[in-house]
Amino acid sequence: MIPVTVIGAGLAGCEAAWQLAEAGIEVKLVDMKPDQMTPAHQLPMFSELVCSNSLRAARLENAVGLLKEEMRRLNSLIMYCADATALPAGGALAVDREAFATMVTNKIEQHPMISFESRRVDSLPDSGIVIIATGPLTEGNLFASITEYLGLDTLHFFDAAAPIVSAESINYDIAFRQSRYDRGGADYINCPLNEEEYQAFYDALISAELAQVHDFDREIVFEGCMPIETMARRGRDTIRYGPLKPVGLRDPRTGREPYACVQLRQDDQAASLYNLVGFQTRLKFPEQKRVFRMIPGLENADFMRYGVMHRNTFLKSPDLLRADYSTRIRHDLYFAGQMTGVEGYVESAASGLLAGWQAALQAQGVAESQRWEKLPDSHTVIGAMSNYISAGNGREFQPMNANFGIVDLPLQKFKGKAGKIQAIINESLSQIDQLAKLRYNSEIEDNSTGGR
Repeated sequence: MIPVTVIGAGLAGCEAAWQLAEAGIEVKLVDMKPDQMTPAHQLPMFSELVCSNSLRAARLENAVGLLKEEMRRLNSLIMYCADATALPAGGALAVDREAFATMVTNKIEQHPMISFESRRVDSLPDSGIVIIATGPLTEGNLFASITEYLGLDTLHFFDAAAPIVSAESINYDIAFRQSRYDRGGADYINCPLNEEEYQAFYDALISAELAQVHDFDREIVFEGCMPIETMARRGRDTIRYGPLKPVGLRDPRTGREPYACVQLRQDDQAASLYNLVGFQTRLKFPEQKRVFRMIPGLENADFMRYGVMHRNTFLKSPDLLRADYSTRIRHDLYFAGQMTGVEGYVESAASGLLAGWQAALQAQGVAESQRWEKLPDSHTVIGAMSNYISAGNGREFQPMNANFGIVDLPLQKFKGKAGKIQAIINESLSQIDQLAKLRYNSEIEDNSTGGR
């Protein structure tokens, strides 16, 4: 069998390497960590979660929740480690960042089919089966090599991380524990604001001094990572209907729903750190301390990490990639992760899973027509995402989270919205279970037209 090189040991790269190794393929995983780090990284381990520690919704009735279950059934390393390091987060799946990264790193390093090399890659390998999963911060010589080889323009958007505060610095005489609508346990710390406090906070937020980010005003801000101050400028009540929405919460001091509410989510297993949910920001560090301490309950907050913003790069994937994440001009060269235009931790790992699975079949010598038989279609979330990045309009292409809007309508009859979602779940998991049995078995009938 042909060995495969995976460049990049983030979520997508580690998932791809795992899928290959589990199929019996020898994998060389290359990453510049721990010898070199990007400005966004702090930990030396693989699969570091740079922004939030949340993998978002856990329920199957949410598209990313269904995607998680699809991945579990396809032997996902990332989902296994996320489930094993999960923290209380109501209806979401959040993890201890360090424990998660440590577990992924240990699993990768201990696998007998994976060898790791720490070095900076400055050009695309010119031969062999290769998966590029270097992430949206890819730059320098490798970035130049990719753009020159593919002959395509790239696009940019901006991503951000929210501040983290120490749990012991929160004022629990004001802050209270509760999940929205009491779903799950009392997993979030809530800082309620009355109308006067909210108006003062809002005015301070929109007038605070910003850190300079090159080309920020001329490029794309992905909605899911929009800075809190940018969102606030859309209107005085915008954030009150967004990250500060009080719906489903009750202030025990008044017995009523607050006018607005800031939620904090546990960030480590010891519950010593909490991040401000939805508070991605590009405020200068002193301004973050000044403005965010205006939030009741955070007046003495000790900031363990300030929010930061960085530019991310993605490709015009519909012009470049096929549905198996291989390039149109070279079928043994794959891309995976956020660089392909999938947006989010889980979506990035899912792209690595599918790319690794297809590259494994290629390394086993399975004909392309047979490999394409084993691609999940758009009745699954993982298949809908690969279709989105490969069959859309390159000119209008933008990063996309998993959502039911890109999933094909169910084949079975359904009634109402709830019936539609249940039908999607049923069809998705039925197909995934069938594919899980076939994945690495090349003895299937060749009746595919290929090239989807």
